[in-house]
Amino acid sequence: MRSLILTLALTTLLSAGAVRWASAQTETASPLDGAWVVDLTTDPSTPYTQPMQLELRADGVVVGSFYQSEIEAGRWKTDRGRTCVSFRTSDGAGPYHTAACLAGDHVEGQTWAEHRNFLFNWNATRQP
Repeated sequence: MRSLILTLALTTLLSAGAVRWASAQTETASPLDGAWVVDLTTDPSTPYTQPMQLELRADGVVVGSFYQSEIEAGRWKTDRGRTCVSFRTSDGAGPYHTAACLAGDHVEGQTWAEHRNFLFNWNATRQP
């Protein structure tokens, strides 16, 4: 009888934990998930955009692609009132380091390519 009570108590605790875990998974779903159009325009008369696809996983990992390059070593976090991602991509010649944060209905980011000697600030909007 005692083991039955312990088993029931453990099952109840595990179920409650599973509900909290499932709830946490739902809470971690982020508006940053999904398809974005990144504006990399340098000349207003010649718009230039590239796609970015983000998937923010519950374990803090971000996967997807940016500028037709697979995201490597991606991480994300919500803290201090904002949700941000940081990741690396490559053009085959060297790495591009990107950091970006959700700012209302858009994303504000920057990409640094040391091998190309540039830092580029950009914005992105949700892909229609």
